[in-house]
Amino acid sequence: MTDIFGDLAAEYRELDAVLAALTPAQWSHPSAAGGWTVLDVVLHLAQTEELVLASLAGHNATFTPDRTDDVDSLADAFVAAERAIAPHDLLTRWREAVTATPAALAAHPKDLRLSWVAGTLSPGALATTRLAEHWAHAYDIVTPLGIAYPATGRLRHIAWLGHRTLPYAFTVAGLTPEPVFCRLISPDGDIWRYGDPAAPSRITGPAAEFCLVGARRLAPADSTLKAAGPHAAAALGVLRNYAV
Repeated sequence: MTDIFGDLAAEYRELDAVLAALTPAQWSHPSAAGGWTVLDVVLHLAQTEELVLASLAGHNATFTPDRTDDVDSLADAFVAAERAIAPHDLLTRWREAVTATPAALAAHPKDLRLSWVAGTLSPGALATTRLAEHWAHAYDIVTPLGIAYPATGRLRHIAWLGHRTLPYAFTVAGLTPEPVFCRLISPDGDIWRYGDPAAPSRITGPAAEFCLVGARRLAPADSTLKAAGPHAAAALGVLRNYAV
């Protein structure tokens, strides 16, 4: 979790540089998030970031599904209700929210959990989920537009989140949680390790691909990740970079 709040702010700045350069036509272009335009994606990010601020202020988030499989439907409804917003106004709104959240999360007592969707998270874990969501949706924005968006060392937080939530992911899929060791190659060529090296199952390969699989933007079979041991392939199948 080291430097998560500073890395979150850096991820916001990276995306801001992309959004600031978009043309009107690009704002209305279909994104890689099915059924959403680029504007819809940014609106979703602004709406959910505002929910972070509401949680920090002690208010219960209104984005509270009865079941975790309702999350996508609720997100669609939230976006549909406000998608008439102009790109300039939306960018201003998103910037106001993301400018406030990293420092506010960093200042929040680390042992005081925050309301988030259907549960609660620590400030650091919530910051990590925000970084993961912004990174995944940045991918949705830039990919159809052919805009470069570099993989960075900030992915270590997303990879950590994916590995940390594997027991939950196994359970949601109706499987028994099993230990899995991950040895991932960072964008800079460093080695990132998650879990017990003695675990009978292991996943190895590029960290960026691991994160894309966890974001459901890349199928395991289309990646170069290697799954060895009795439960590694199943782990890649249920991997998710989010907490609900």
